[in-house]
Amino acid sequence: MPGPLARRSAVLSACVAVAAALVSLTSPAPPASATAVGHTTPPGHHQPDEGATRAGADPYGAARAEADPEGARIEADADEASVIGAEHARAHAQRRSAVKGPKEYPQSKRTASLAALTTSQQQANAAFDAAQAGRFTEFFPSPDFGVHTALLPTGKVLLFSFERVEVDPTKETGPTDRIGRTNAGRAFLWDPSRGTGARAFKKVEPPTVLMPDGTYAPRPAPFFCAGHAFLPNGMVGVFGGNTGGKGGSGAKLSFVFDPWTETWFRNQDMAVGRWYPSVVTGADGRQIIMSGQSERGTGTPTPVVERFPALRHPVPWRTYDIPVGLAAERLRADAPFRNDYPHLFSLRDGMVYGLGRDADQQWLFDPVKETRTDLPRRPADFRGYGSAVPLPAGFRGPDSVLVLGGDPHDPNTYRLSGGRWTTEEPRAFGRTQDDTLILPDGTLLTVNGALDTRDYGHGPFNPQADLSYRQIELRDAQGHWRLGPAQRLPRGYHSNALVLPDGRMVVTGDELQQIANDPDIGDEMDGSIELYEPAYLHRGGRPALDRAPGGELGYGAGFQVSSSTASAVTRAVLLAPTTVTHAVNTSQRHLELPITGVRGSAIGLRTPPSAADAPPGYYMLFLLDAKGVPSTAKWVKLGGRPEQGGRR
Repeated sequence: MPGPLARRSAVLSACVAVAAALVSLTSPAPPASATAVGHTTPPGHHQPDEGATRAGADPYGAARAEADPEGARIEADADEASVIGAEHARAHAQRRSAVKGPKEYPQSKRTASLAALTTSQQQANAAFDAAQAGRFTEFFPSPDFGVHTALLPTGKVLLFSFERVEVDPTKETGPTDRIGRTNAGRAFLWDPSRGTGARAFKKVEPPTVLMPDGTYAPRPAPFFCAGHAFLPNGMVGVFGGNTGGKGGSGAKLSFVFDPWTETWFRNQDMAVGRWYPSVVTGADGRQIIMSGQSERGTGTPTPVVERFPALRHPVPWRTYDIPVGLAAERLRADAPFRNDYPHLFSLRDGMVYGLGRDADQQWLFDPVKETRTDLPRRPADFRGYGSAVPLPAGFRGPDSVLVLGGDPHDPNTYRLSGGRWTTEEPRAFGRTQDDTLILPDGTLLTVNGALDTRDYGHGPFNPQADLSYRQIELRDAQGHWRLGPAQRLPRGYHSNALVLPDGRMVVTGDELQQIANDPDIGDEMDGSIELYEPAYLHRGGRPALDRAPGGELGYGAGFQVSSSTASAVTRAVLLAPTTVTHAVNTSQRHLELPITGVRGSAIGLRTPPSAADAPPGYYMLFLLDAKGVPSTAKWVKLGGRPEQGGRR
């Protein structure tokens, strides 16, 4: 056997060899002549496959797992492991294996595809005036696919997903049905203040767990395809994930991410496994968790409703109230959704509205009485992954919801208000996997979309996409829609978007498209982010918001902010930060604040009247001028600290 020095030398040589192999096998070839991708007409009419839209369904995954329950079974080299550790050595082995993939889907194809998308985007967007439709600006690599995203009250963006198990975008890239170490999660922070390079990202790996999958192999928690929402102290509660096997089975995992220490903390497991659950924060600051495939596997959605934290625990309120080892509790009411990721909203009446993908599964939940009652059947039939938005309602919290997308054949939008449904103005065409955001000026913007799960108009697992799905849509204050510019990448399944405090919009997600258009598949920047500047950022100078209160603001309370442009301010709004996955965004909220007076640089404002109007927690405060141009936001915290335990 060679000695330690010889082994170390061999390992270092192996590291160099791995790096060389990655460079030689993945160096970009000269770009092919770029041609426009897709067309500007609505996509073709194909009957959606309901089974294909099942949460992360992979028709080949079960067979692969049966033949090889640990996926690719990539083992570490023993000599490498003895020097640099098993995990580092295994990472080397995975990278060596990964460079073999581009032989089937070469780097030159990815490079040419990205070049073609860049050219077609430039051609399509030349006709749009930025002052009317906004514009897409920067496009840059990210170390994460961004299957889950959250804007934190520190201004940083949390991105988390899974470790890739495939680099060919015509195959399932995620460990949906894998059992063992390859079924693992990962997470990163992006700090926009540090720019767009690799230094702007920080890895915040989830805790190492032992999953009840028969292997009990330690790995970073596989919390992908979980549900999440904000706690009043700015932390993100994350519930569920993927245990692996059985077509994808639910994990009982419960975590919080602390943005202040940038650390994950684990709580007691939930009562049931959940893969593809939804979570919403109620007026009391507690989180309601519903739906998801159970630990028994795909096809076994759970009707159990849970609340976090349980009533015997205080609501985490202060930034140093870190939930560790806290329990959730089961509610008396159940929620027998047949399909995953229902839309959940806590509206101004304090009730939780559960809007299922099936037309006949629309329910109203009372989180205090723990009851469920029926809402009217939605006019549209089954809708897959599509967005839904609580519509702005002025000085009060939202009392209606607009349901969009989820059916490629139905461009209509549907509004639930006052216990009845109405059909609203349609968008240009139907799409699924879309993300619709409320902007600071109260208008809506839809980005991302596809024909079906991983189908962009040319069949499943085909990265080519109709240009239609790359165009955003804009809805004005009167409810009228119009098409806008095109994004760089088509993004459908697992795509996401959110609004930053500076008013820009972040677009990310869709691992298939990110891998298909990766400028260097051999590096560790698997994902990509694109930034969009709404039209209001191209209409002249911005109002200034120089100072806002740093403490807690009670409900119905007056407060002052300072602005060097106070005389130009005509509106003040609160915009809740987004945490989103799979087109489900339960945290959005837009409220106008009454302006009670202006004296010099001081502007008097008043907070919303109750926690039902705006659940306790952190909000972005924007000042706007008569043109709808917003200031850069400052964070404010709403709500007095609730009583310890018990009900409010």
